[in-house]
Amino acid sequence: MARLVSGVRTLFRRYPFVTNSAIYGSLYVGAEYSQQFVSKRWLAPEAEREDIDYATIGRYAVMGTAVYAPTLYFWYKWLDRTFPGTTKVVIVKKLVLDQFVLTPYLLTVFYAGMSMMEGSEDTFLELREKFVPTFVRSCIFWLPAQALNFSLVAPRFRVIYMGVCGLIWVNILCWTKRQSLSVDAKVNAIETTKTVSSIRNSET
Repeated sequence: MARLVSGVRTLFRRYPFVTNSAIYGSLYVGAEYSQQFVSKRWLAPEAEREDIDYATIGRYAVMGTAVYAPTLYFWYKWLDRTFPGTTKVVIVKKLVLDQFVLTPYLLTVFYAGMSMMEGSEDTFLELREKFVPTFVRSCIFWLPAQALNFSLVAPRFRVIYMGVCGLIWVNILCWTKRQSLSVDAKVNAIETTKTVSSIRNSET
């Protein structure tokens, strides 16, 4: 056990970026897999059980490992360098920047990026419909979580702490993403698709 802990510490010290990305990406995949397992296998009646959608899990792997983890790594590195210390004023500054600068960017990248990987006709449809309720939920969840993060967690373990919290948060995010779009949004999406098709047909 001591060797394992020592090995992990060595990896963090020598390869912090790669280690954080791999662990955070794994937690992201784990969150999506657990969400699917519970909804499709555990809670679903036997006749309605579905297979795990590994294509979706692959998209979450890309989002968690290649997009979110590097963003969080460099963001918190900059944040800790710019606002060192754990005084109340510093923590408040970090909370405000984290919630009202980083979070809108991450939610935009999540909904738009997932829509692009899914091949959606309207890349920003889900973003327009779900950004505000998701942002409100993120405030409720992340503000207290980040207060603990900035006051108690060592900087080199910050992305891992975020990954553990993310295991909970991504389940909330997955649930939000699975919610049906409003009727108006669906109608607008259909009309947009028809308009694009009409334009393409007229050009040919």
